[in-house]
Amino acid sequence: MDLRSRNITLEPPQRALLKGVGLSDEDLELPLIGIANSFSELSPGHIHLRTISDYVRRGIRYAGGTPLEFNTIALCDGLSGAFVRHKEAQRYTLPHRDLIADSVEMAIEANQLDGLVAIGTCDKIVPGMLMACARLGIPAIFVFGGSMLPGRYKGRVICGGATEMIEATGQYKAGALSKEDMDAMVENACPTPGACGAMVTGNSMGVIAEALGMGLPGSGTVPALDMRQLRLAELAGRRIVSLVRAGITARDVISREAMENAIRVLCATGGSTNCILHIMAISREAGLDVDLDLIDELSRRTPHLCPLIPSGEFSVPEFHDAGGVQGVMKRLAPLLHLDCMTVTGETLGKNLERAEVRDERVIRPLHDPYKPEGGIAVLKGNLAPEGAVVKQSAVSERMQYHVGRARVFDSEEDATEAVLAGKVHEGEVVVVRYEGPKGGPGMREMTTVIGAIWGKGLQNSVSLITDGRFSGAIRGPAIGYISPEAAEGGPLGVIEDGDLIEIDIPRRKLEVRLDEAQIRERLARWTRPAFKVERGCLRMYERFSSSANKGAVIEP
Repeated sequence: MDLRSRNITLEPPQRALLKGVGLSDEDLELPLIGIANSFSELSPGHIHLRTISDYVRRGIRYAGGTPLEFNTIALCDGLSGAFVRHKEAQRYTLPHRDLIADSVEMAIEANQLDGLVAIGTCDKIVPGMLMACARLGIPAIFVFGGSMLPGRYKGRVICGGATEMIEATGQYKAGALSKEDMDAMVENACPTPGACGAMVTGNSMGVIAEALGMGLPGSGTVPALDMRQLRLAELAGRRIVSLVRAGITARDVISREAMENAIRVLCATGGSTNCILHIMAISREAGLDVDLDLIDELSRRTPHLCPLIPSGEFSVPEFHDAGGVQGVMKRLAPLLHLDCMTVTGETLGKNLERAEVRDERVIRPLHDPYKPEGGIAVLKGNLAPEGAVVKQSAVSERMQYHVGRARVFDSEEDATEAVLAGKVHEGEVVVVRYEGPKGGPGMREMTTVIGAIWGKGLQNSVSLITDGRFSGAIRGPAIGYISPEAAEGGPLGVIEDGDLIEIDIPRRKLEVRLDEAQIRERLARWTRPAFKVERGCLRMYERFSSSANKGAVIEP
């Protein structure tokens, strides 16, 4: 077997250094497998990953490989998200996705490792790891950290720090929820480690990893520290050695057809709009031609089969017990590319022969879907020439079409203050701009203002549009990711208070009722606001990140 690690292990100085970390001559003759572990004590999504890594290491050893572990950072969007008093912290979470990809690339290439097992859980960590896998093109497998079990309070399901906590905090700040109830919800929200237990971004990305074929069957939805997860982790260790020996690389798995499969699964499960950013970024690393038009086309032709929180009533652990990703792909089989290679070493079609649906309430049949179209919709128009994204499955029927006067804010803080102060009224459209990748910088989640809108009871009468992004936990008429962003001279930057905004989700339309001449005249007078950051990593992101329609990636 031709191992690229021999570039290092055959030379005396390097062999001596590797013996300095405890490796034997026998170890150095085996495939060297990197384990990129995002363990951290800073969030419930990553606190348990050392245990998972132990099982991966065991599997690698059993299969005849040498495991070598290194770490990446892992930030939690929730910890810097809705209602945080100093939300400047969240400017770092999206840029750190790209830093993870870079750090994994550096560790693998600088050490000439033969294969990669990437372990991660939450919103930006999973796509960062998958970006690295696609970029490197070596044998690789992804191990998802698993879903948190839901908490309960007074008969109400609480999926971590996500939807229920955000909306309840809005109610509490608006005086509609008692401190006793708020404190009790805090106490009961996160009973186990893992990604918040709804179909929010973390779990949505776990589902995408499995649907792509980069995670083993069952791995994308299994509860955290469930013994089934630990057995899958050990199997992943065994499988990576087999992939190295067979020469099956991540780029053999992450094909255009596999990405189409993953997009369909995202749409069928009502997954997070944030995943669109990450699909674009992963596709770019893999050299795939994927754009927003393709995503919208696939969503229109893929029924929404799984009513998962926040678009429905079931948690991700319940989805797992009902059949999980393999179950929904079995339902979607007539629409999928079944000849795609997976990390099992077999095709998707072969994997699905073993799949089953165990609860039709959770995974509906094609002929009786939860909703006829997928959960994601891409809107375009003179406000979003290059696209905007909405989770249509989480928007009420009443708000699928809305025309209202614009209330324009240049930051989320200003918009939130106005909503909580009662200065935003029924029928209006809240416009939050200069929150995109460059304009933020960092493209924060507009979760606090959405929580405020819910807290004031305006979710069925007020829409929000922004060049920022959203937590996968939100629901309601929230249209984000507008491209080009305001800071790049997009039309959003010249909207004025009182302009009439038209949102038509069924017709995929986002327009301001101005003619082209009026928009051109305003744009001619527009000047870009001054840069906000003078040092540190955000300075580069502010200057070189792309708009959301290209994945908000660094493009120097």
